[in-house]
Amino acid sequence: MVFRKLPGVSASGMGLRLSQKFVFLLFLSGLVTLCFGALFFLPDSVRLKRIFLSKTESQPATVRSGSENDVREHLKRPGEQEHPRGVTSARESRGGGGPKLGLGRKKAAPYEAAEERLATGKAQEVRTLPGSNTEAERATPSQHVASSEVFSHQKFKGCLLKPTLGSDGGKPKDPTTDQRREKVKEMMKFAWDNYKLYAWGKNELRPLTKNGHVGNMFGSLRGASIIDSLDTLYIMGLLDEYHHAKEWVETSMDLNSNGEASVFEVNIRYVGGLLSAYYLTGEEMFKTKVLELGQKLLPAFNTPTGIPRGVINLGSDNSWSWGWASAGSSILAEFGTLHLEFVHLSQLSGDPVYKEKVMNIRKVLNKIDKPQGLYPNFLSPVSGNWVQHHVSIGGLGDSFYEYLIKSYLMSDKTDEDAKRMYYSALEAIEANLVQKSPGGLTYMAEWRGGILDHKMGHLACFSGGMIGLGADDGAPDQRQHYLDLAAQITHTCHESYDRSATKLGPETFRFDSGAEATATRLSDRYYILRPEVIESYMYLWRLTHDPKYRDWGWEAVEALERHCRVEFGFSGIRDVYTLMDGHDNMQQSFFLAETLKYLYLLFSEDDLLPLEDWVFNTEAHPLPVVREHCLQDPSPQEKTPSP
Repeated sequence: MVFRKLPGVSASGMGLRLSQKFVFLLFLSGLVTLCFGALFFLPDSVRLKRIFLSKTESQPATVRSGSENDVREHLKRPGEQEHPRGVTSARESRGGGGPKLGLGRKKAAPYEAAEERLATGKAQEVRTLPGSNTEAERATPSQHVASSEVFSHQKFKGCLLKPTLGSDGGKPKDPTTDQRREKVKEMMKFAWDNYKLYAWGKNELRPLTKNGHVGNMFGSLRGASIIDSLDTLYIMGLLDEYHHAKEWVETSMDLNSNGEASVFEVNIRYVGGLLSAYYLTGEEMFKTKVLELGQKLLPAFNTPTGIPRGVINLGSDNSWSWGWASAGSSILAEFGTLHLEFVHLSQLSGDPVYKEKVMNIRKVLNKIDKPQGLYPNFLSPVSGNWVQHHVSIGGLGDSFYEYLIKSYLMSDKTDEDAKRMYYSALEAIEANLVQKSPGGLTYMAEWRGGILDHKMGHLACFSGGMIGLGADDGAPDQRQHYLDLAAQITHTCHESYDRSATKLGPETFRFDSGAEATATRLSDRYYILRPEVIESYMYLWRLTHDPKYRDWGWEAVEALERHCRVEFGFSGIRDVYTLMDGHDNMQQSFFLAETLKYLYLLFSEDDLLPLEDWVFNTEAHPLPVVREHCLQDPSPQEKTPSP
């Protein structure tokens, strides 16, 4: 046989030239890299990745410094923390302080103590696994905004049952009530004007030193008081102030940051505030901003269970758990206080990913056993199991329950899963936590593995309004029972105010060792302008029209004016049991968003933000009921449009 000499064959017969060897090896290495890299981008590649990644990369490390009680007590010291509402509970997290630090109802992330951990790098960091983002999560803000064109604000207005601002802006017919409402409006203008003068663009005003406060709770986001005030200014008719705030959002609000922020706090204050501003005014700029911000929160859900971690870097895919949280857990009040806002993010963007994320949280919670039917405050985002059996309707737990009943109401009463979860939880709460003091006061104790701690936090005082709000939709024979329970709890919270020298309530009050609705520890005596008690007054007024709720609200106005109003704004106080005012030098943003708004609504007619059309998120930002059939109708009949 004759062999032809082929190109590329060396004189020795079969070898490749050196340059061709290099090209071949380069091609081969590229092919291997491509195949291996595909493991990180295939839709169901998480299990495969775990083959190659070490356990330290896929499991969060436990970071603890001192006991949980030590951390909690530290967080509760007034004047040392920012008082977010989510840290201690949803409500504690709501505003800050102790349990309420941001973990739940308002304000829910560990407050200043937690912020210090963020600043010093002690927060427990768990990096997101590479390649674990879904396509929706990787979508750019511009893609989300483009898809939002499917939502019509005009059509939405046609789906409302009543005018948003009432027949006359909610102006009460009774002259005394009208004067009281005007006083609340003056308080809002005073607080706003001083913020504008001394802290413009910062997150909150320090009224004693006349400067701004930034903190670490919102990462590098700024203007928390501006965002929190938008809807309050609008419904109060302070339109010059509203337009100034709107201009700042449009020209100065910077979402391009790498700051490390509380997912909970950013959601309830910024996302909630921008959503309500859009729905109330129809300004497209608010929608554009909120969809861009919402997209930045999605990486927090990149965990094995889909339960989001509490802290996120807004400029990257990195998220982690609070360093003080037991075993790297996520907090019930934080991950349970996303549903309302995320449903609306999907509604506006046309992207189902937001709603899918929060619906998955429910799936995880429905799968796991609940001790005595209760929901503990700490859950591992890795295993999906409870970390501790500590249950609280105050800090760390609060707004989770609030969002169950409000999800049902916001769905136009179609979300049967939320309804079932709420009434089941309420039944367990009644059976295990609701107590009666020797003096006849009804309160909600905390539960630690079956042992009751007979104390109640200011944050837990939202529950009177919550239970009243849900009274109509439970079993018909339970309606009056729930209204009575709501009134009893609200009465107890009023007693915590009435039994203090300042007529303002402490952060935590106890029912043991002879104490009744009174703080027994120095560290529990502070008041940081919280809204929960006034919030329950507002709901109980609308449900019963018992004049005592307006009278109690006016008592609170007088106490705020006497003890919290200073020359350049409003400040929390360190001890509600002494008339020697010691101020904490902080005008919380939720004071403008919630406390003053709930007072204004309390002294307004019920047709201002009617409850048939609106639910309030845990920062008191009104979000509309979603009437899907109406919104999907190609030409829904226009009802009376809201102003």
